[in-house]
Amino acid sequence: VRAQVRGLTVCKTGADIALDVLVAAGLVDHVIVGWFGNPGLGTSPVVARALEQGSLRLEESTNFAVLLRLHAAQLGIPFIPTKTLVDSDLRSKAGRVATVVDPFTGEGITALPALAPDVSLIHAHQSDLWGNVQMWGVTGDTVVGAEASSRVVCSVERIVETSKIRVHPERTVLPAHRVDAVSEIPQGAWPSYLAGEYERDSNFYQWFQSNSGDVSWMNDFIARVRDEKLVVDW
Repeated sequence: VRAQVRGLTVCKTGADIALDVLVAAGLVDHVIVGWFGNPGLGTSPVVARALEQGSLRLEESTNFAVLLRLHAAQLGIPFIPTKTLVDSDLRSKAGRVATVVDPFTGEGITALPALAPDVSLIHAHQSDLWGNVQMWGVTGDTVVGAEASSRVVCSVERIVETSKIRVHPERTVLPAHRVDAVSEIPQGAWPSYLAGEYERDSNFYQWFQSNSGDVSWMNDFIARVRDEKLVVDW
């Protein structure tokens, strides 16, 4: 946000505060999501306001549909067949959706185009200095989205020795050759959760939902925060 990189297209299965911040800063032109809002609290007032003002273009389908599109890119195929969105009113809002003929049954089936982001920004448990990233628990669309992307920038709770990575090789979700940059940022998933590290900060989500109409919060949480660690009293 501080770099003021504009004209972004952002994709996510379920997009919450991270999308709100980018949209509120006026950096996003196009959003591809399954859902936007804050879980348990409702849709995002920030995104809704941008849509009403006509400053944002929305492709909205379902979490599963977006995940399938990312999975197609992950596999390196141009589209993926699915039975989702067949009779849904979201079909008209989901962007490019086609019907193709199943070569084995002759029946029509929905085809969703691959979604291959230029850059994936993720947070994980740990990595070594080479970028061998480990993550466990519920990972959502993190790994699929990263493997669908051309580049991956990862923040982690901690940087560890490679010997520690080797103790649990099954936890390595992204090998070093797929990661372009890694940075140690403790609590980098906050206010969301990270399995085994910290829980979702529901109180902050409630505060944000109530105060997101006034973008002055961006000064406290982003503009005046530099490289030093800062705890904001909200």
